[in-house]
Amino acid sequence: METRAPYVLIGAFVLAAILSVFGFVYWLNNTGGIGPRTNYHVQFQGPVPGLLVGAGVLFNGIRVGEVTQLGLASDNPRFVNATISVATTTPVRADTKVGLEFQGLTGVPVVTLEGGVIVAKSGELPILIAEAGAGQSMTQAARDALRRVDTVLQDNSGPLKDTMANFKTFSDGLARNTGKIDGILAGLEKMTGGGAPAQKVTYDLRTPDNLGPAGKTLSASLAIPEPTAVAMLQTQRMLFAPAGDRPGFADFLWADSIPKLVQARLIDSFENYDIAHAPLRTTDLGQADYQLLIDIRRFRIATEGETRAEIALSARIVDKNGKVVASRLIETSEKLEKLEPAASAAAFDAAFARLAKELIGWTVQAV
Repeated sequence: METRAPYVLIGAFVLAAILSVFGFVYWLNNTGGIGPRTNYHVQFQGPVPGLLVGAGVLFNGIRVGEVTQLGLASDNPRFVNATISVATTTPVRADTKVGLEFQGLTGVPVVTLEGGVIVAKSGELPILIAEAGAGQSMTQAARDALRRVDTVLQDNSGPLKDTMANFKTFSDGLARNTGKIDGILAGLEKMTGGGAPAQKVTYDLRTPDNLGPAGKTLSASLAIPEPTAVAMLQTQRMLFAPAGDRPGFADFLWADSIPKLVQARLIDSFENYDIAHAPLRTTDLGQADYQLLIDIRRFRIATEGETRAEIALSARIVDKNGKVVASRLIETSEKLEKLEPAASAAAFDAAFARLAKELIGWTVQAV
C-alpha cells in the first residue's frame, strides 16, 4: 500500500497538468484574445517579398490575426493568393484596403488592413484585392526609381551631351570677357543708384533767440499739438515749387519731418520768449486751457521769378470746449542769393524767425 502511494500522486499530478493545459487552450481560444476567427482571401497583384505563413495581420495598426496560407494564383502566376485569419469582431468590409508593410530594422512584412464601408452580403466572404505595388519595399521602390532615371538618361544622352557642350562654350565666353562684364555691371550699378549709399547731410531749423522782452505772458496753459499738413509735407526732403529735383539737394534732409520740426521749434521759440509760461505738447501737458492748432500750408523753395524760401501757416486758438477763440494766416518768405543747401537752410531760419515772433505776439494777445 505504501509503495503504490507515490504512483497515485504522480498520476494525479499528470492528470491535473493535462487538464490545466486543456483549460488554458480553451481560455486562450475563447476569452484570452484569440476568440472566434474568420478567414478572408487576399490577392496580391505582384510579389510579396518576405511574407510568410504566420505573419501578423494589422487593422488600423492593431494586430487582429495572422496569415494562415500562401500560394500562387493558378490563373496568373504573377498574382499571390493568401488566406488570413482574423478575429471575427474585426470590421472587414468588401472595400477594405489591403497592403503590405515592412516593420522594424529587419523589414519583417505584415499584412495591413484599413477602413472600408461596403458591407458584404450575408454569408459571403469577400475577396480582398491588395493595392498595386503593395508588396514593394522601400529598397525596391528606390531601385525602380533609379532604373527609370537611368532609362531617361539613356534616351536623352544626345541632347544632354549637346547641353553640356553649350554650357562649356558659354563658360569659356564668360572667362574671355570677364573685364567687359565687370564694366557692364559697374555701369548698371551706377545707373540704378547701387553701390555704397551717399552720406546724407542733415539740416536743422534754427530757433530764434531775439524775440524781444516778454511784455505780456500767457495767462492760461497752452498746448501745441503736432501741426497738420498734406501728405507731400510729411517728409524730410527739401520741397520745391515747381516740383522737381534740384542739383545739390539729393542728399539734403531736415532733422525731422516738416510738421514735427515746426512743432519743436515753435515750442522752443515760446520758451525763449517766456520760459516760465511756455506751452508744451499735448502729450506732456494733458488737458490744457487752450490749444494752438497749426496747419502747414507751404514750406518750400519757390523758383519761379525770384528764388525764395516760403513758409505759410494757418493758426487757430481753441479752448478746452473746442471753441475757436482766434484764427490767423501767417505767411513769410526770404530771398535766396544762391540755390544750394546751406543757403536754403539759412533762408528758412530767417523766415521762420519772423514768423515765430509774429505768431507768439498774436497768441499772447489772444489768450
